[in-house]
Amino acid sequence: MGILFTRMLSSLFGNREARILVLGLDNAGKTTILYRLQMGEVVSTIPTIGFNVETVQYNNIKLQVWDLGGQTSIRPYWRCYFPNTQAIIYVVDSSDTDRLVTAKDEFHAILEEEELKRAVVLVYANKQDLPGALDDAAITEALELHKIKNRQWAIFKTSAIKGEGLFEGLDWLSNTLKSGGA
Repeated sequence: MGILFTRMLSSLFGNREARILVLGLDNAGKTTILYRLQMGEVVSTIPTIGFNVETVQYNNIKLQVWDLGGQTSIRPYWRCYFPNTQAIIYVVDSSDTDRLVTAKDEFHAILEEEELKRAVVLVYANKQDLPGALDDAAITEALELHKIKNRQWAIFKTSAIKGEGLFEGLDWLSNTLKSGGA
């Protein structure tokens, strides 16, 4: 019955594919988020050197999700993955207040890239479960999200470890992509 229902929805709405980059500084929780979305559970991770890529089926959209390493030495190579990207999920460690300026600078550099001009932006204010984590309003201010005028964006408070906020963000992303946001 489930397969029949899925096929009916596919025939009504069609399947859409989207290329999504998961970016952010090292230790922000990008890989944990990727595998939480893909497998529904937390897996033990190590720092990503290079990239991880997984396909996540969500709301009739097949998301090809690229998790790129966030270390300083790797960030210049992010641009190799920019072509044909419909959305960026930018992950911020909300408890790492010492690196918020760096996170903001990297974020705005990404937004200036010509190949990403049409990409929608989903910001995950991650690690909300940790003491001292800034809320979404404080992260919005720190990243200067109010300066974004030329694309659709949204921010969600998340805890990858607890699985909180991730699917609310994906709901926004899938609805935005379906409505032609990218």
